[in-house]
Amino acid sequence: MRHVPWFAAFAGWLFAHGAPAQGGDRAPGGPIAALDAYVGKAVRDWRAPGLAIAVVHGDTLVLAKGYGVRHIGRPEAIDAHTLFAVGSTTKAMTAALMGMLVDSGRVRWDDAVIEHMPEFRVADPYVTREMTIRDLLTHRGGLPVTDYMWDDTAATYVDVLHRLPYQRPAYSMRSQFVYQNVMYATAGHVESVLAGATWDDLIRRRIFQPLGMNETKTSTHELELSGDVATPHARVRDTLVAISWRNLDAIGPAGSVNSSVSDMARWMQFLLDSGRVGGKRLISASVLREMFTPQAIVPLAFYPAWGAVKPQVVTYGLGWFLFEYRGHRVAMHTGSIDGMSAIVGLLPDDRVGVVVFVNQDHAELRHALLMRTFDTYLGGVSRDWSAELLRVYADVAQKADSTDKAREATRVPGASPPLPLARYVGTYRDSLYGTFVVRLERGSLVGQRGPWVGDLEPWGYDTFSFRLRHWTRANTLVTCVLGPTGEVTELRFDDGRTYERARIQ
Repeated sequence: MRHVPWFAAFAGWLFAHGAPAQGGDRAPGGPIAALDAYVGKAVRDWRAPGLAIAVVHGDTLVLAKGYGVRHIGRPEAIDAHTLFAVGSTTKAMTAALMGMLVDSGRVRWDDAVIEHMPEFRVADPYVTREMTIRDLLTHRGGLPVTDYMWDDTAATYVDVLHRLPYQRPAYSMRSQFVYQNVMYATAGHVESVLAGATWDDLIRRRIFQPLGMNETKTSTHELELSGDVATPHARVRDTLVAISWRNLDAIGPAGSVNSSVSDMARWMQFLLDSGRVGGKRLISASVLREMFTPQAIVPLAFYPAWGAVKPQVVTYGLGWFLFEYRGHRVAMHTGSIDGMSAIVGLLPDDRVGVVVFVNQDHAELRHALLMRTFDTYLGGVSRDWSAELLRVYADVAQKADSTDKAREATRVPGASPPLPLARYVGTYRDSLYGTFVVRLERGSLVGQRGPWVGDLEPWGYDTFSFRLRHWTRANTLVTCVLGPTGEVTELRFDDGRTYERARIQ
């Protein structure tokens, strides 16, 4: 990252704080002023509580601004320094940290994981032996989505590690792309072993401090020390409500970083300047090239937004999705965690970067603003990405609603369970999935796994519908299996989970 002239930095500061900077593309009526107006309209059209965006071009911060409020119903405005969850955009930082360790000679991309972490085990002994550092970072290790291993807020990475051997493989290693948070958490653990320090400490010392990312945190536990923090929001029963921050310490290297667009602008400039800051190289050009080199093919259906972008092929590098748009290379990644959405995108050859944070769950205007920013710098006719993607995601929502209605049609009218409700009460356990507790509350059954609480409503005979109380997700069907004496011995979820009763009551 080369030195930013004082006048460019001052112009960026003025714009970030709402004052129009004079001259160039920041002048009234210029392209960045037009982008600013477009962002404000998109926030209103998508009915987002609030949003922050930063755009960098080379060494210059050309836009850093907040829109809307940190918490619905309250006046505190979002600005360029408001903290959001960056979610899975953390993965690029973990990959960069591994690259620094590669530069130091402590590890190679294709080292077997067990060379540095002998306790690592998965169900398949071959995969245990052959899994490499590169595999951890490219979502191709043979495992299905395993987020249930860590979504209990009391879970630690040690808990996750102990559960791994119980997970059956979903595909042959390196034959598919299946998104994997647990493998990124494992990569962070390997980094900790290699450097003799925690991942949190390493990421601070090796990336945040040298880049001047002084507002950035690695855990929700640090947020209470900061006054300028966005509140997560989600739609619960079609109503937008504030929800609690989700702690991700168990898989920190996969997504626990919280930052501001001001700090993330520094991160983007560092990457766009080939891993340099203040003229000092922190990561070699060869390692940086490897991070942005295709490693795995990604299904185009992974993001509905790609249906509008229409890339010929999408690949995954080391912490980045890669494709071409209008003949220009793109590297991008989203971050999605309870009530928070993020996206970071780069045009590496054009030295353009954009980061968008929204304090709402899966707020897909992030894709629209990413593409609009790219169009701003690539020139030509700019598409109304906000309007296009509003239609795309409205269609996605409609299809999901149709699926829910089709499932609802299978409910047995007036269904009531054959056993007294007290007979279903108990604790159910599984080595892979943990504990699921069923209890009675005010004459109705309630289920809980970790922080997730939901109502168990009769669906038909020994099957119940389990719907979370504080989240908009499709209901899960749970079938109670009876033993020879008529007691409930097992719970079978229609997503494949099973729990055995720990003790007959």
